Amino acid sequence: MIGRLTGKLDSIHEGGCILDVNGVGYLLSCSTRTLDRLRDAPSARVLVETHVRQDAIVLFGFATAQERDTFVKLTSVQGVGPKVALDILSAFGPEDLANAIRAGDRTGLRQANGVGARLADRLVTELRDWAGGIQPASGIAAGLAPAAGPAAPAGAEADAVSALINLGWKRPEAQAAVNRAKARLGEGAVLEALIRDSLKELAR
Repeated sequence: MIGRLTGKLDSIHEGGCILDVNGVGYLLSCSTRTLDRLRDAPSARVLVETHVRQDAIVLFGFATAQERDTFVKLTSVQGVGPKVALDILSAFGPEDLANAIRAGDRTGLRQANGVGARLADRLVTELRDWAGGIQPASGIAAGLAPAAGPAAPAGAEADAVSALINLGWKRPEAQAAVNRAKARLGEGAVLEALIRDSLKELAR
């Protein structure tokens, strides 16, 4: 089984990318968070979860071990397949997901593509113990480190996403736009700058 790949980004497509590893292109399915980090990385080490099906071998790529572990946990829940798990991880980072589950925020969870009322209930019920034990991210895979700088203002990213949702965008696209804006502006970006840059991103 493939557990890790190190190479250069060849191309990004909807739902994933192709990673060039010594001339061989590996097709990876990824969350928008991982894709955003890969986009500007000159080279990357991507953690991989390999699923072997009767008709195909599917590779899922992750920027962090925590995201990969959360993906595995999500797919253990009835009704959560790999695609829905990636949609959830595109809308929520592992820590944000744990916070939503601990708070029983079913409405918030339903902002992720593929999550309806029943599945939101199931996530809150079945992942409550997992959410209680989630630890802060220990760092992302080598080659994908964020730009150095001061920590982002507490809640700025979440507030920016919330503002975009209130303006009519779905959570996954709002989160993806904020992720890209934050990557460009740096960890110290203030709320107003995040919203302004995210709106430019969404207008493209």
